[in-house]
Parts: sequence; structure tokens; C-alpha cells
Amino acid sequence: MVFRNRFLTKSVSLQGEKSTALDLARGRLVLISAFFILTYAIVMVRAFDLSIIQGVFSDAPLKSIAQYEQPVDGPRRADIVDRNGILLATTLEMVSLYADPKMIHDKAAAADALVNIFPALSRDDLLKKMNSKRRFVWLNRNIMPHEQREILKIGEPGLLFEEGARRLYPHGNLAAHIVGYADTDDQGLAGLEREHSDALNKGEVIRTTLDVRLQHALRRSVSTAITDFTAKAGTGVVMDVKTGEILAAVSLPDFDPHDAGNAPDSAKFNRLSLGVYELGSMFKIFSTAALLDNHELPMGYRFDAREPIKVGRFTINDYHAEDRELTIPEVFMYSSNIGTAKMGEMIGTEGLKSFYADLGLLEPLDIDYPEVGKPIYPTPWREVNTLTASYGHGIATSPLQLAVATSAIVNDGLYVRPKLVVNDEPQDDAELRLISSKTAHKMQALMRLVVSDGTARKAEVPGYLVGGKTGTAEKAGAGGYHKKKLISSFVGAFPMDDPRYVVMVMVDEPKGNKQSYGYATAGWVAAPAAARVVSSIASILNIDPVENVAAHDVAEALRVFVADKKGAR
Repeated sequence: MVFRNRFLTKSVSLQGEKSTALDLARGRLVLISAFFILTYAIVMVRAFDLSIIQGVFSDAPLKSIAQYEQPVDGPRRADIVDRNGILLATTLEMVSLYADPKMIHDKAAAADALVNIFPALSRDDLLKKMNSKRRFVWLNRNIMPHEQREILKIGEPGLLFEEGARRLYPHGNLAAHIVGYADTDDQGLAGLEREHSDALNKGEVIRTTLDVRLQHALRRSVSTAITDFTAKAGTGVVMDVKTGEILAAVSLPDFDPHDAGNAPDSAKFNRLSLGVYELGSMFKIFSTAALLDNHELPMGYRFDAREPIKVGRFTINDYHAEDRELTIPEVFMYSSNIGTAKMGEMIGTEGLKSFYADLGLLEPLDIDYPEVGKPIYPTPWREVNTLTASYGHGIATSPLQLAVATSAIVNDGLYVRPKLVVNDEPQDDAELRLISSKTAHKMQALMRLVVSDGTARKAEVPGYLVGGKTGTAEKAGAGGYHKKKLISSFVGAFPMDDPRYVVMVMVDEPKGNKQSYGYATAGWVAAPAAARVVSSIASILNIDPVENVAAHDVAEALRVFVADKKGAR
């Protein structure tokens, strides 16, 4: 009986120990199971975050959470195109690279890989960004699709992408000053981007009057002149005198509109429309036209150019003095300051000033473009100013403004408002007659004579009857005018028997070279550049040359009034 009790007591003790062990094992199993479930849940949540929210493993284009939450409303900013529909500015969806530094496992390896893809990036700069405590840092904006593929191959989950619209300029610098540029908020900051910003944001395409082919030709020619004569800058324009359309417009140096914020102010400054300069003897086109339109003078009328004109402390001289009496064609083709000043005296102060005002030379240019300069002229305008302004001294305008005024003279005397945007709707702007057809034809002949026999012979293009006028002016500065700092310009038109195109080239501070025998005057610098432009226009627009030039040469009748210099002395 004692034995049986002892056995039962021992059995109960063993069962209690087994129960405690089972409970302990069961508790451990539950704890381990809970741990694995929690770990699995964390993995699933992270996988959902990466694959669904951030889209790293999806086939769709990669986007940030912000883009899913904030879809873009409204039309994208519309295109700017040339007259033939060639893109000058457009908006595209681009991908940019950013990083979540906390998610990057091997930052040094990631930086090395990115530098291999983007050699322009700095490894040190990338590492600095990747070590940031922020969860979002930009690494490189607006990358190409093939670059995005290479980044994905790195396999770094902390390298992420965001899509966004970017303004692109397919031709880069080519028409930067005219097209302009916009900021990241689609606000135009310069050029046509600024002038038509609201219309572009409403989705309205802006078709410009520019022709990309002529733009290339003009830019190349002006650039060549700057290089050949080691000049500071240059500008040029091609204009259709019948319609007022600007076909090409260049200001050099220029800038990359994709990086306008880092461009120097000197490059962003539009010398064609915003800069104002004393353009010298090209103003003789206007003073001569005023004389012929208001006085019934024969072409053989002579002005005595043997002695300089002295007015107070001013002395008016000729650059290449003829030391004789000159007919009207001779005053114009030899660019006599003395003869032109006497023409100005005959026109009178009110007459000349009024005519310049009618040409639009005394007010900012009226054009569908925001960046225009304000002319500078004498105030008060005294009689001596009439003499000097007749040959372009003491009066400053923009090169574009002078080209527009010249277009009115050669366009049968009719002023047509210039424009940079094609408008298919009927225009309210009526043509304004400034001089008679008779006077306009005389000016066409005189301008042709300057190229065929006068100071602009290097502007001659066989078969195309180019006419024009040179202008060489000293730049004003501290202490007065600087003889070695010149503005050398040429404005011309063709074909002079029925003018259609005006071409102007201006070169700022050219320096003479061996080919020019050390001269940096307009006849050596700007006239040849204009000739290159005329040749390009003829080729691009398929304009046939005149086979018998003499039969069409409007200057032929004027040559009887041009005396033999040697015999006349």
C-alpha cells in the first residue's frame, strides 16, 4: 500500500513536468510563428511600396507619388515653328533622376556607375547628395531614354525617376534672341516666348515669319565676318519688303536657350532690335530721298564738296575727299558727308526731322516683339544737328529699325509694318506712302550705283542686281568718338529693278586684316557678308539670275552724271 502510493505520487510528478515542457514548447512555437508572420508582412508591405507605389518593377513609365496624386490639367505649352512648320520650340515629357539616400545600399558604387553614364557629373558631388539626410535629392534632370535604361541596370532601389514637361529648342542657338525662352512654370521670359506666352499656354501654335534655311545662311555669314575681322559682335536681318515679314534675324554672340540663366548678359542682349547705334552713312538713303521728294532737282545738280564745312566747333569732312563739285549720284555713290550736309541744309531742319519721324526712326519700332530699343536723337534739334543727322552722325537707331525704313524707300515708297509672326487673318495695317513712286525709282537706281560703281562693290552678286549703301561710323564713348572703334554696316536690296528683299549686316568693332589691307570699313567688312547672304537667298529660294544685267540695270541712266574723277579735278 505504501509502495502503491509512492508510485502514484511519482507518476503525477512526471505528468506535471511533461505538461510544463509542452506549454513552454508551444509558447516558443507561437512566438517564432508570430515573428515569421511579422517579417513576412513587412516584406510584403515593402514589396507593395516598391512595385505598386514607386513603380520600380512595373512596365509603365516610372513616376513619383506626387505625379499620381497631382495629374496635370490643361493643354501643354504649344509649339513655335518657322514659316514652313519647322520646330523652333516645343514641349516634351522628359524623365529626371533623383535619389532617396536612405534606400541606397552602396553609395560609392552607385556614384561610380552614374559617372560612367553621365561623365559631366562630379563623383564627389553625387556622393555628397547621396549622403544627405533628406529623402529626396535631384541627381540629373531631363535624361535620355537610353540613359534611364542604363540606370535601371545598376539595380539600386534608391535611384528613382520623375517625369515632367520640359521646353526644348531643337535648333539651339540658331534663333535664340527671336524665339526667346520660358521658365519651368511655362512663363515666357524673352522673345516670342514672352510676347505670346498666354497664347502658347492655351495651346495656340505660333508660326513665325522666319525661314530656318535663311536663318542658317545669315548666321553663318555674320559669324564669318566677325571671325575674319576679329570683331566684338555682329547682327543681321533679311526682310521681305512687300509683306514686312522678317525672314531671318541674327544677333551674335548668342546663347543656348536651354541654359539661358547661365548665359552672360552680353550674349542675351539682342543687338538687332534692342541695341541702338550711330549707323553712319546709311542714313544718306533717307536724307537723299527727302531731298529728291521735296525738291525738283535734276540728277546733274552739283554740290560743292571742295572744302570742309565748319559750324561753330564742328567740322564736317569727307573720308575720301573728291575735292570737287559732285552731282547728286556722285554725292551718294562716293558717300560725301560734305555734299550730304548741304543736301540737309536744303531740306531744312523741320523737313528732315519730320521725314525721319515718318520713317519711324525717332520712336521705338512698332513690331510684334517685346525687345525694342528707343532711338537717340538731338534734343533740342538745332540746325547743326540737321547737317550731321543727314549723314547719320549724332542719331542712333537699332539695325532692325534702319532695315525697316530702307524697305519703305525701295518698296515703291510704301511703308509696311514689320512682323515676326504669320497672321492669316486680314491685316488692318494699311500701307503708308512716304515718298512718291518717282522718288523711289530714283533711289533704287542710286543704291544700285553704289554697288556697281561706288563704295559697296564687294556686295555685287553677278546676275542679281544688288543695290545698297555702306555706313562706317566711329563709336561714341568716354572722351568722345574713337577712331579705332568702328561700326561697319551695309544695307541693301535686290533685285533693284523690282526690289523684294532687304539685307542688312552690321559688324561691331572689326579690325582690319591682310585681305582688307588693314581697312575695317563697311565696304570691306559688311558688304561682302551681305553678298554671301544674297547668294544664299537666291540658291535657297531658287531665284534665277538675270542673264542680261545691263538690260535691267536701273543705274545705267545715272552713269552719265558721274564725271571722270581724274578729268574733273
